[in-house]
Amino acid sequence: MDSDRQLDNCAAVCFLAGDYADGHQQDRRKICWNCDRPVKVCLCNIIPSEPITTVTRIVILHHPHEQRHKLATVPVLSKCLDNCDVIVGRRLRYGDCDILDSLHDDAHRNPNFTSRAIYLFPGADTSPSQEINHWKSSKNTVEMTNYVLIAFDGTWKHAREMMRASLSFLSKFAVQVHLDYDIGNDGGTKFNSDLILRKEPFSGCMSTMEAVAHCLRILEPNGISIESNLIEVLRSMVKFQASFFKPMKPRPKLIKGGQEGNI
Repeated sequence: MDSDRQLDNCAAVCFLAGDYADGHQQDRRKICWNCDRPVKVCLCNIIPSEPITTVTRIVILHHPHEQRHKLATVPVLSKCLDNCDVIVGRRLRYGDCDILDSLHDDAHRNPNFTSRAIYLFPGADTSPSQEINHWKSSKNTVEMTNYVLIAFDGTWKHAREMMRASLSFLSKFAVQVHLDYDIGNDGGTKFNSDLILRKEPFSGCMSTMEAVAHCLRILEPNGISIESNLIEVLRSMVKFQASFFKPMKPRPKLIKGGQEGNI
């Protein structure tokens, strides 16, 4: 009965949004006021009726280009979580977010400041990163609960630029962490995973929504349940979006000499 009521509410919200669009701007697609997506691909029926409560504060830097991307997961993620801040921009700096400013000030006042903030991005020679499980189990953080998780949302090129542009600010109070990844292997595609909306550059890459879900599993006291709920929303979103994909014929594999190999 709850799901039926939710669908009815969704229909009402979409209807009102459509009426507004019809009366004010005929050439625009009707938008659902609840999930902010076109009515044709409204996701209200898969978004939790009550946002998921977390102790962890999630801060996401959302690249401006992602606002126009129909496959972006952050708009849906932010409606699933009640403790999630989304900042649109290309870098994080002082003044963008109260909780980050507070952490920055605490670190400035106290040289022995123990960070409870982490920013998620794979490591490199110039920016070493800790695996998130190892970081959480370290002696300095084992008693913490009120973590702050910072993520960068964009293409991998944009996310790298956003992280580097924010580093002078974040490095004062946050630690760089990562989930498992393998840069030596190709990433998945929407055709071989029920959690992927776009082609990923290498193994271990994932959408912002999936990455946040996996991190919350580690950081939250009831993380397994939170991860499961978020992943189910993402899986439903991918399945729904996949119904609009055009079928593609598999390309034949080629062997040396230009001869066609076995498929």
